[in-house]
Amino acid sequence: MHTLLSVSIALLAGLLMTRLLKPFKMPDVTAYLLAGVLVGPYCLGALGVSGLGFTSSEAVASLSLISEVALGFIAFSIGNEFRLSELKHTGRQAVVIGIVQALTATLFVDIALLALHVFAPDKLTPAQAITLGAIATATAPAATLMVVRQYKAKGPLTNLLLPVVALDDAVGLIVFAVSFGIARTITSGVTDIVSILVTPLVEIVASLLLGAILGAVLTLLETLFHSNTNRLNLTIGFVFLTVSLSMLEFHIGPVHVSFSSLLVCMMLGTTFCNLCPLSADLMEKSDRWTSPLFALFFVISGAELELSVFTDLAIVGIGVVYILFRSLGKCAGAYLSTRWMHCPPQVCKYLGITLLPQAGVALGMCLTARQLGPEGDLIRNIILFSVLIYELFGPMLTRHALTKAGDIQPMPDHIKNRRQMKLEAHMKKHS
Repeated sequence: MHTLLSVSIALLAGLLMTRLLKPFKMPDVTAYLLAGVLVGPYCLGALGVSGLGFTSSEAVASLSLISEVALGFIAFSIGNEFRLSELKHTGRQAVVIGIVQALTATLFVDIALLALHVFAPDKLTPAQAITLGAIATATAPAATLMVVRQYKAKGPLTNLLLPVVALDDAVGLIVFAVSFGIARTITSGVTDIVSILVTPLVEIVASLLLGAILGAVLTLLETLFHSNTNRLNLTIGFVFLTVSLSMLEFHIGPVHVSFSSLLVCMMLGTTFCNLCPLSADLMEKSDRWTSPLFALFFVISGAELELSVFTDLAIVGIGVVYILFRSLGKCAGAYLSTRWMHCPPQVCKYLGITLLPQAGVALGMCLTARQLGPEGDLIRNIILFSVLIYELFGPMLTRHALTKAGDIQPMPDHIKNRRQMKLEAHMKKHS
């Protein structure tokens, strides 16, 4: 009962917040996140009234399965952006830009935080600085995709943005594994080549292979059904299956084999959209089904944000440096690489801004970083602070960039007039 009540309160709070913030023209993603903060354990939940909000962090964590499934569908949708017919035009650009902007962000954060260590060695260690630099690569695909959908963004910037965000995850996994291996070597003095090089490559290859196999199986099974409803049900069920299988972990000798849920589901969507002739229609219908799921995901994400990080001035100070130099690195890397790849001027100017949101992948890296002990706890708190800032302001900046680039077009006057006439007629009928 309590779980169902929490889910309903979260969804209703998110939807009502979008109405309250509509005059400010904020993206729905920001409204959902603010609603999550409001019903979270640091606001209404602190009153301890069951049903009014999430009364504890454990109550929020109990809904983590919803977040896992939502991320699976988000990755599945982004996989649709890797159609071979379209990659002929943007594939090479996306690969180069994805790698360059991620590495530039890492470089900027590493230099800034290592310099901070020199001036304040008691506040930040080299291991922490290197690990935070690696986490800086990660970009949140969820917020970006939601803004693109809400405003029906179309154009050169959007066409390049989604593949870059998708590739960012793979680049981030490699950079984080190598950097964290170096950080652990600094801390313990023991070098582990397997964890630095082999494990991340195995995770990426295994994730892509599993996603490709499942995508081929899904395409084959779709031929058994002739009803669009049954095909849609099969597609949704298969994403659930893929998310569950991507949680598997095992060892082959000294190598730890695990899967990235985002990469597996992304590859599922990529394989499916290139092999199944009905994929475009099925993915469009799937996107409609997942709308309340995505709203819940962002409300839960908002409730997970720990406002207590603001009470530690050291965390706030390091967090501000991290946010500033990660943002500069993303923008500089995106600008230089887009100029190098001869992208249109509006893409060169605004792509970096759309790559700022950061959330789930970064927090997942924080869980691994906790292996450093107390040093890992500081890393987690700094990332929690940055995620709070990025998630609240990132979607608004993404919307601004897409609008300035011309990918978000204002609603035509004739549609506005038609909606206004319908509203006036409805009010007149019920007056």
